[in-house]
Amino acid sequence: MSLGLIGKKLGMTRVYLEDGTGVPVTVVAVKDNQIIEVRTKEKHGYSAVQVGFDEKKESRVTKPLLNHFKKHNATPKYIVREFHVEEGKAPEAGSKMGAEVFEKGSFVDVIGTSKGKGFQGVVKRYGFRGQPASHGSMMHRRPGSIGCRLTPGLVWKNKKMPGHMGVDRRTTQNLEVIQSRPEDGVLVIKGCIPGPKDSYVIVRKAVKNPQPKKKQEPSKSTNPMKASKANK
Repeated sequence: MSLGLIGKKLGMTRVYLEDGTGVPVTVVAVKDNQIIEVRTKEKHGYSAVQVGFDEKKESRVTKPLLNHFKKHNATPKYIVREFHVEEGKAPEAGSKMGAEVFEKGSFVDVIGTSKGKGFQGVVKRYGFRGQPASHGSMMHRRPGSIGCRLTPGLVWKNKKMPGHMGVDRRTTQNLEVIQSRPEDGVLVIKGCIPGPKDSYVIVRKAVKNPQPKKKQEPSKSTNPMKASKANK
């Protein structure tokens, strides 16, 4: 895994490409990601960097964490994550980075926590069709039978039933970076990403490493009548 960024989802909007095509995008603030600690194979057994994002008051940090930040001459952060990097290619501890990590046209994976929906039934939670809505039916949005008394005599594990929906870790893969704006500290990413507005997300290089699509030139259509005359 290559170096990644921690960001905050600002919301969705629309941008227009050079050919006038409108593209829905999500704006992610990634300014001032700070390298807190560099981990090496010799000392820690693996090569990685510890990245922190979003300033936090010292009074709101536990003493062990506060001592960890002070030990590495870093200010307290709301969120800290590690990214594996190749040995010898890690940035210096204390340095800051932002949108310049990802170039325009590159592909990324975005990891976030989905919106909470509370306690929901099977129709909303899993897309069940539901029961009849008329002719005296009293089931409507209920799931129906969930097992059998004799065989197997129990409800199978992982049976789709009503319950808490949302607040799950989700990863959206292969999203294209439409704009990389280091001066503004934001990445403009094509499509939607998990989580509500102002939630923290992790932006990393796409694991599947897709290649940008090449624009195919439109083929010239020939008039069959004119073509036949030209052949004569």
